[in-house]
Amino acid sequence: MLNLATTLADTARREPSKTAVIEGNRRLTFGEVDAAANSVASYLLERGLSSGDRVALTIPNVVEFPIVYFGILKAGGVVVPLNTMLKRDEVAYHLRDSGAKAYFCTGHGPEPDAWRGFQDVDSCEQLVTISATSPGLGVGTNLADVLVDHPTEDILHPTEATDTAVVLYTSGTTGKPKGAELTHANMVLNAVVHNNLFDARPDDVHLVTLPLFHSFGQTVQMNAGFARGITLVLLPKFHAASALELIARHRVTIFAGVPTMYWALLTESAEAGNDVDLAGLLRIAVSGGAAMPVDVLKRFNAVFGIGITEGYGLSETSPTVTFNPLERPNRPGSIGMPIWGIEVRLIDEQWNEVRAGERGELVVRGHNVMKGYLGRPEATAEVLRDGWFRTGDIATRDEDGYYYIVDRAKDLIVRGGFNIYPRELEEMIITHPDVSLVAVVGVPDDRIGEEVKAFVIREPGSTLTDEELIAWCRERLAVYKCPRLVEFRDALPMNATGKVLKRELR
Repeated sequence: MLNLATTLADTARREPSKTAVIEGNRRLTFGEVDAAANSVASYLLERGLSSGDRVALTIPNVVEFPIVYFGILKAGGVVVPLNTMLKRDEVAYHLRDSGAKAYFCTGHGPEPDAWRGFQDVDSCEQLVTISATSPGLGVGTNLADVLVDHPTEDILHPTEATDTAVVLYTSGTTGKPKGAELTHANMVLNAVVHNNLFDARPDDVHLVTLPLFHSFGQTVQMNAGFARGITLVLLPKFHAASALELIARHRVTIFAGVPTMYWALLTESAEAGNDVDLAGLLRIAVSGGAAMPVDVLKRFNAVFGIGITEGYGLSETSPTVTFNPLERPNRPGSIGMPIWGIEVRLIDEQWNEVRAGERGELVVRGHNVMKGYLGRPEATAEVLRDGWFRTGDIATRDEDGYYYIVDRAKDLIVRGGFNIYPRELEEMIITHPDVSLVAVVGVPDDRIGEEVKAFVIREPGSTLTDEELIAWCRERLAVYKCPRLVEFRDALPMNATGKVLKRELR
């Protein structure tokens, strides 16, 4: 038997009075989170939830997220976390596709998208709203009533290690979002391995600004933190000034973010003169979710006096695949080495392994790989072969076994027959002193197939023109790689995890 909720239950037994989560002025101990999760489990079982039934939730980074998350698991259910930015039709799609029997959601206004999406799906039977400040819904149950009306005695439904614990939906960049089925073993092992990678200590404090509905924040911070008895400081929505203030106030030791978050912290420091002593507080600053520009990594170290440690993973791999070992010198630009229990290879289109230094698609095998895509055997067969998962990422490996992401295969630009990897261009362009952030994409061109276009955020006060930037690139890049098109913007489209949405730029 193995149940992911054990990460909470065991810690609650050992240290019931220790602070588990902090959100604004709210604090809950591990014992209080566990008791509330038991009440949620009791409610679900009372409503007829069967082992393996799926329960969806749309909850930001507030204390209710772990309560509901672990409550579902304690009842033997499967957690289906949904992006808090989904609109009505998207919510309905995810509820239908997952076959969710119940739905926990926060309400914002009289007709929030989450509630309206629920109303469109007859197969989802139960609605529980999180906030008592959601007048006008008129349906469903309020979580506050669930917690008052249901017992807090221990509940932990027996589940097998190979049973599905969580269904994480992909972002849907190549079609409709697909639900990756992750087992209790997938999730527990990834969390435990992360505590070893971080050399996690009981007095550590995580700042959790990565959305908990996403695999990065959910496994690397919440589940790993709960398993080790570490306090989590929750920030519902990332804002650089708020993040720096919380790091200082709560003496945070572990920060995890995507590259755009680190870029925002640098921007905040430059524009507002924020002088938080990160080097004196943080033990570890971790980046993942997207490739970290080496220039941002170097600037962050220069400004704040702390290095950023990169890792790599996907929703389908629970998430982490590789990580830079803390006991070894950090290698800027590298995603590190395979974590414990994981095999990684680089292959060509015929599944032949490539040599060190050559580019190949990164494939993964080990305890972190999903069971498959929910209800999609054909899609599963496309990415899984003899236990190996095809990531779709192009990478290289050096002689020491460190891996480097070149780019997403789907982001490859083919210009007049030449292959161009956007990340290579982005790494160069961001070193321009007037460039703050850049994203490079291929746009359709009738003559050469695709043209290279750069979307750029300039540094404050910069008067850089497109002609000047293109000329600068031509001095540093092969002519076929240089962007012919440049568009300056005040902001780039990003998803809730801080990834630049290149599909909206194409």
